[in-house]
Amino acid sequence: MRTEKEMYELMMCIAQKDERIRAIYMNGSRANPNTPKDIFQDYDIVFVVTETASFINEVNWIDIFGKLIMIQEPDKMDQLAGKEVDFDKSYGYLMLFQDGNRVDLHIETKERMLDNYKNDSLTKPLLDKDNILPSIPAPSDKDYWTKKPSEPGFLNYCNDFWWCLQNVAKGIWRDELPYAKQMFEMYIRPRLDKMAAWWIGTKHDFQVSPGKMGKYFKQYLPESYWGMYEQTYSDHDYEHFWDSIFVTCILFRALAKEVADQLLFTYQDQDDINMTQYLQHIRQLPADAKRIF
Repeated sequence: MRTEKEMYELMMCIAQKDERIRAIYMNGSRANPNTPKDIFQDYDIVFVVTETASFINEVNWIDIFGKLIMIQEPDKMDQLAGKEVDFDKSYGYLMLFQDGNRVDLHIETKERMLDNYKNDSLTKPLLDKDNILPSIPAPSDKDYWTKKPSEPGFLNYCNDFWWCLQNVAKGIWRDELPYAKQMFEMYIRPRLDKMAAWWIGTKHDFQVSPGKMGKYFKQYLPESYWGMYEQTYSDHDYEHFWDSIFVTCILFRALAKEVADQLLFTYQDQDDINMTQYLQHIRQLPADAKRIF
């Protein structure tokens, strides 16, 4: 597997030899000083080019990066799906190489670069032949810090969490596993994750990122809360699923009450009490029941 140094040297060499490439900058985790380095980190690289057409038309030009396991071209896929795209301004290649390295490469014109360059705090210049890259601060993950909620926003998330659980319960009783599972993962988990992110924010003055999809929750949550979070994942067995639902409720309640205390909000206990009782009742409801109560 080529080292980080070797990969950067390769990109510099490619750019120095190609007059169409005028600048290079990087986004993503490798630009983040707070992200632990590991072998699976992508190289999120942007080549600022004089034009895109010659690159796109020469389909094998990317062979210079190495031998591929697989490639994806999102812009081409969008075009084939009937979406409006502008290849003249930018084009992307997602590349996984046989040595294990992955490069997410975008080529874009100076015009597109000037529109995008300052939009991400995780941006790091690597090469600038013509001094066209605007001046920016050192890379920081501040754009990804959890934002402090307003009290109405907090209350809405709490209300939505408890409300959507009745759909999960209904799906289980009906033996509609795909529906119940997707209701949980698409509606309940995002609200649990948001509350976990807010909880972490209150402990760090809202100046940390819990990572994409909560990937750093294990790092920031205390062991007791992380242990419960792990138990929110269950298999297809409905009894196990019910167990995970009630663990989810316990964890959400604990996190939400602490967030409310820290931010001087009011946690709506009655929704919690009523829905917990409702869920307990539905769990015991016979499969041939003719009425709920």
